[in-house]
Amino acid sequence: MMSPVDQHSLLSIAIIARDEERYIAGCLRSVAGLSSDILVIVDDQTRDATATIAQAHGARVLIERWRGFSAQRNLALQRCRGEWVLFIDADERLTPALFVEIATLMHVGPPADIAGYRIPRYNLFFGQRLRGGGWYPDFQLRLLRRDAATYDEHVAVHEVASLQGAVALLSGHLLHLNIERLDELWQKQARYAFAEAMMLYRAGRRMRLRNLIGAPAREFWRRYVQLGGWRDGGLGLFLCATLAWHEVVKFTMLYGLQQREST
Repeated sequence: MMSPVDQHSLLSIAIIARDEERYIAGCLRSVAGLSSDILVIVDDQTRDATATIAQAHGARVLIERWRGFSAQRNLALQRCRGEWVLFIDADERLTPALFVEIATLMHVGPPADIAGYRIPRYNLFFGQRLRGGGWYPDFQLRLLRRDAATYDEHVAVHEVASLQGAVALLSGHLLHLNIERLDELWQKQARYAFAEAMMLYRAGRRMRLRNLIGAPAREFWRRYVQLGGWRDGGLGLFLCATLAWHEVVKFTMLYGLQQREST
């Protein structure tokens, strides 16, 4: 049996943040006591009190220029001190069950062949916890052995770490305060649409008229029918339709990038 280890020196916690004063304190309260090394990398374009609030909660704060999500996560892996790194976003919280599970795991010491842990996540939209549409169980690969993980910096959004080693599963949940206002939903999806359009453009993809019909139809069918978005009632229908519409937005943005080639 392994000897207990000091979880505080074994584990670091990393947060990538920009203009997160509304959420950052709650996030940091949810991880308080889990690690003595909490690193918050704040985008240098931040204009609110994110950095000040993070420091008041005992976090190390780095002010860095924005390089993209993957690059910021790689920077966090370099700057963290623990053998393991838990990534959590400012609008996420550890549930009490997940807190205890990670603390116990770090106290005992993870198996040597495990390089990362996937964590199920609850998503809240407008205060409602979703059950379908791909928003649950929404596994996130967030607890990583630092020297075995890296992120592909060509991936602009929805980045996932590449690991040298096996992946295991935790049972405790993250809680994601995903969307609370309608304008947040549209702004967030527009940002994702543009980032995905850029990825397609750089990969050599070009918009075809059929994309404006086929892509949203497939996305709606996948979300609402195959992934059970119907289980969330009217909100599920609305969210699945919104994501389908942003497939149109994405390919329209891709078309705009194509048009720049000829100017």
